[in-house]
Amino acid sequence: MQRQKWSIFLACLAAVLCLPLLSGMSRGQEGTPASALTTPTARSWLQSPAIVSTAIAKTYSASPDVEIGPWDYPKGVNPLTGLAYPSDEALSRRNLIVKVSNWPPKVRPQHGLSLADLVYEYEAEGGVTRFAALYRNNAPEQVGSIRSARLLDIELISMYAALLAYSGTSGPIHEIYMNANFRPLLLSPSLGDNCDNAGFCRDATYGDRGYEHTMFGDTRQMWRLATRRNLNFGYRANGFAFSLQPNEGGKEARDLYINWFDRTDVRWQYDEASRRYFRYSDGIPHLDAADDTQLVADNLLVLQVVHKRRPDLFTPGAIDESYELTLQGRGPAYVLRDGLVYEGFWWRRSQSRGEALRLIFSDGEPITLKPGRTWITITRSLTWAQISSELANPSTSIAPTQP
Repeated sequence: MQRQKWSIFLACLAAVLCLPLLSGMSRGQEGTPASALTTPTARSWLQSPAIVSTAIAKTYSASPDVEIGPWDYPKGVNPLTGLAYPSDEALSRRNLIVKVSNWPPKVRPQHGLSLADLVYEYEAEGGVTRFAALYRNNAPEQVGSIRSARLLDIELISMYAALLAYSGTSGPIHEIYMNANFRPLLLSPSLGDNCDNAGFCRDATYGDRGYEHTMFGDTRQMWRLATRRNLNFGYRANGFAFSLQPNEGGKEARDLYINWFDRTDVRWQYDEASRRYFRYSDGIPHLDAADDTQLVADNLLVLQVVHKRRPDLFTPGAIDESYELTLQGRGPAYVLRDGLVYEGFWWRRSQSRGEALRLIFSDGEPITLKPGRTWITITRSLTWAQISSELANPSTSIAPTQP
């Protein structure tokens, strides 16, 4: 039956998109999509509330019970989104992670988050969250403000066979980075990459935020630098399983709220009209400064991950501590899509390159995501996630649950 579903899917894919299933390139790269494939502009591709009517979603609709991923993906389909790559350039370049600040609140609104394929949000230290925004489909000219890297980013580099762009890091983490085999994949002003050759530029317009929050990056220049270093190959990194049809057994969930020790909070609310989740921070809409649109996602993941205290990673006497988060093995997870929530597990078999996360039920069956953008939030406990079928007043805060 599964083979038959795949046959239907591939036939539809070729007919609707004129997208031949080409053999893979060298170095584990993707195949190249046909030049006949046309797509909306980069921003409309992600912002359109009618995302399920795009060409790739029409293909899903021809056989709506088809699943793609998490083990195999048709050539020309981005495993990060379950959608077709919007251009030859997107398909052939490497996944790029950019570290983006989310604290203090004055750093908001950030630039370029609405064009990321995936965003990881995790606790950098003491209730302060930071973003690891993953780009492939789109190449925004200004992303940021760009901040420092953490231990978790090592896991993400491996998971997505990715480049990592960041401003710098603490001395102990810097030593780990410099002695690691992924050292060539690092892009940072702390390593000599600058505004002219790598797109790491200061923007004095945001000087009132503090000097450390004025660094922004141009992803186009970052990829060009990686090309000059012979590192910009379109490696495929496995993503999630996607389907237009949600799994059975989901419970209604229209409101998600998480509070990190009253220092950072986030609320996501499901919009029935667009069938997407809209983000609020500190009780107000969280916008993208590039176009003043509210941040949205098609899928929300909440992962419970062990946070190991690492005071040795900061300067002795520092107020906050860094953490070691290991995304290997298995842990509890919530998955929200289409106004529904599923309880299951995240699972990662190994730390080999390209081996990303899986989402599974207790019996091992995949939890499927809606094709589109996914926001992944890492917490110390699932109890931190307050989920409701009713929409709350976005300005309402809930006291944090202590670990």
